[in-house]
Order: sequence, then structure tokens, then C-alpha cells
Amino acid sequence: MHVMVMGLNYRTAPVEVRERFSFVESELPGALEELKHMKSVLEGVIIATCNRTEIYVVVDKPYMSGHYIKGFLEQWFGIPREEFSSYIYVHQDEAAIAHLFSVTCGLDSMVLGETQILGQVRKAFLLAQEQKATGTWFNRLFKQAITLGKRAHAETAIGENAVSVSYAAVELGKRIFGGFEDKVVLILGAGKMSELTVKHLSGGGAKKVLVANRTYARAQELARQFNGTACTMQQAIAGLDQIDILISSTGSEGYVLTASEVAHKMGDRTNRPLFIVDIAVPRDIDPAIGELEHVFLYDIDDLEGIVESNMDIRRLEALKIETMIEAEIVEFQEWVGTLEVQPMIHALRQKSASIHESTMQSLFNKLPELDQRQQAMIRRLTKSIVNQMMHDPIHRIKEMAGEVDGAEAIKLFSQIFALEDQLGDLEESSVEQSINETHEAEPVLTLISM
Repeated sequence: MHVMVMGLNYRTAPVEVRERFSFVESELPGALEELKHMKSVLEGVIIATCNRTEIYVVVDKPYMSGHYIKGFLEQWFGIPREEFSSYIYVHQDEAAIAHLFSVTCGLDSMVLGETQILGQVRKAFLLAQEQKATGTWFNRLFKQAITLGKRAHAETAIGENAVSVSYAAVELGKRIFGGFEDKVVLILGAGKMSELTVKHLSGGGAKKVLVANRTYARAQELARQFNGTACTMQQAIAGLDQIDILISSTGSEGYVLTASEVAHKMGDRTNRPLFIVDIAVPRDIDPAIGELEHVFLYDIDDLEGIVESNMDIRRLEALKIETMIEAEIVEFQEWVGTLEVQPMIHALRQKSASIHESTMQSLFNKLPELDQRQQAMIRRLTKSIVNQMMHDPIHRIKEMAGEVDGAEAIKLFSQIFALEDQLGDLEESSVEQSINETHEAEPVLTLISM
């Protein structure tokens, strides 16, 4: 068996390509149904976000599976493969596992270390599990990936430092005020940057937000989104003595706030600090305002310096997570190594149980005077002896199965314990079950030829 992922993301495809391969959430169950009935596909999970579309599969023939999955994408989205093949990446086995772990930990995200993708991977896995598109391999692998993602954020500081200008502005405010619950926030401008800033402020606990804009209707629209209050630019400046935090991003050609205006209002503030962030380019706020007492003024360069410094911190934390990923890959591979030996262990236990039961029946036939309590005691004690005798051989073969010459060790183990008959019976049972399952579920996806 092999793990494979095929997909495209923000690194390999522009947004105009990614949006053409966006799964509608309500259609994902149908897509998983088709995916799991594809030739060579034994298990499948689809991760679909605004920045990536990835199809994870467990396959038995990796050399053809890439072709089949491209056929699936081609048919599902109605796009010829020639139009998207150059944007697609394919990872197999260890590389596919490493990629999933990196995605889940936020190392492959546009914003390094973001946590949203962890929830998206979990949701994708649970849906695939609900649709019965996962099995032994992915039930183990995705649970391990999700647990790793949680550990990565709990045990490192990768998500603790602001890495966007708007978020950095809010984090600066927290350093000065501790929180925003009782603070009055004024936003000058109602563009995209202002919207993101208000979103972060609202998430940080800000309850009273004023929005001023040259176009009053736009100020009303943004204020409505966050239960804020719209005002004109003149009203905003007139009420400056009531403001604790001012964030400006208007795109004006000149200063919208001068040093004299702020100095006049600071006299009415009784030494209360005023925190100002100027995100605009060119600048909205007169730099001389920063020289006033009790005023903390930051511009876009200050924020970008903070962002870059925080990105350096996140990159260092990412190195720690990469070490964690390496250990998790080894753990998963060791688990896979034990899968091959499971039928052998089952056969040994089956044979030992059969020998034990046959011996008990022979003993009880020769000792008919034994009552049920005595028989039960003898069964329990002799079963304990059998289990103890099997414990070390089973433990050793699990270890040896994961080594380079694991296949030879398994073969020798079978020969030493003479398990050929039991393994043969298990194989016949498995084939019969496979035939029954095939009859019950006919493939529903017609693959497009090369």
C-alpha cells in the first residue's frame, strides 16, 4: 500500500486557477463517494480551502494512481488536464506523509503557523470517515496528524507573534493597555486594511468602536459589521479627547490629523495615553504628533519591522516543529511495518488457541471427575502459560518487521511456528470478503483515458 497526495495550492497556482478547483461544501460527500470507488484507490480524504485543494489517497498501484486522480479532477470540474497539470504537485509515501504533517501544523500555510488549517483538516477527515472513505491507514495517519498539529501549537510559540500589519497594530495596543474591553477605538478610513484591523480589535475584546470615513455610507457599512458607530471625519476629530486608540488608513494625499489638533485635545485628557497607529501610505498622521507627551505613534515601517521580527521567531519555531514531524514520520512508518505482521500474529494466536482447546478437551475427557470450577481454573492457568510464552516472540517479530530485512524475518517466523495453513485460511477468507464487497459496491466513476 502507498500514501499519495495530489493537489494545488497558493504556491503552485494563482487564485484564478485555484478558484476553478474549489469544491462546493455540499458536494464533498458526492466527490468522496466517487473518489473511494476509483480504480486503485482504497481510502481517500479531500482537503478544500481557499488556498489549497488536495486529494489524499491510499493506493495499491502508485504508478497509475496519479493518472486516475487527474481523471477524477478532469471529470469533476470539467477542465481538461492539459490546463491544470502544470499547477499540480504529487507526493508519495514519506513525502506525502511529511506534507500532511506540515499542512496540519501550519508550516505550509500562507501565514506561517496559522491555526485555521488544523480545524479544516480535522473537518475534512471527519467527513471522509463519515462517508466511509477512510480505513485502517488514514484513520491512523490523520488522527496522528491532527494530534501533532495540536502539540505543535501547544509546545512551541509559532502562533504567538503577530505576522500581519493589522494584527501587529492590535498587538501593540494590547501591550500598552493590556486589553480593549473598556477602551474607545476610532478607525479613520473604511478600506480593507481598516476592516481587518477592526476585525482583530473586535476579536481582542473591543466593545466601543467608532468608524469615520470621507464617504459616510461606507463608514456605516463597516461599523454595522462589528456593532460599531459611524461618524464623519469632523465629528471624529472633535471627539478626540474621548478616544483611547486611533488607527488610520484613509489613503488621503495629506495629513488627516495634525500635531496642533492633537495637542489641543491632549490638554483635556488628564494624562490619559493616546495610542495611534498610522497604516496609510502616504502617511495620514503628522509625525510631529509622536513628540507629544502621552502619545504613542507608530507608522507602517514600525509595524513591518515588528512583523518581520515575529516572522523570524516563527521560522525558528518552525524548525522545532520540523524535528517533531521527523519523529512522527518514523512512528507512522514503524506502525505500517507492524501491519504486515498482523496476519502472522493472528495466525499464531489462532493456532495456539486451537492447540490449547484441543488439549483441554483431551485432559477433561481423561479426568471426568473434575467439576466446572476446577476445569475453569485449569483453563485459566494453562491459558496464562500460553499467553506468556507467546508474548516475547510477538513483541520481537513486531520490532523485526519494521527493520530493513523485515520480510525475511516474517517469513522465518512463519516457518518456525509452521503457520502456513492458518495463513492460507486467512487469505482465502480475505479474498472471499473482497469479492463480496466488490459485488456490493460497483465503481461509479468512468475514468477518462490518457
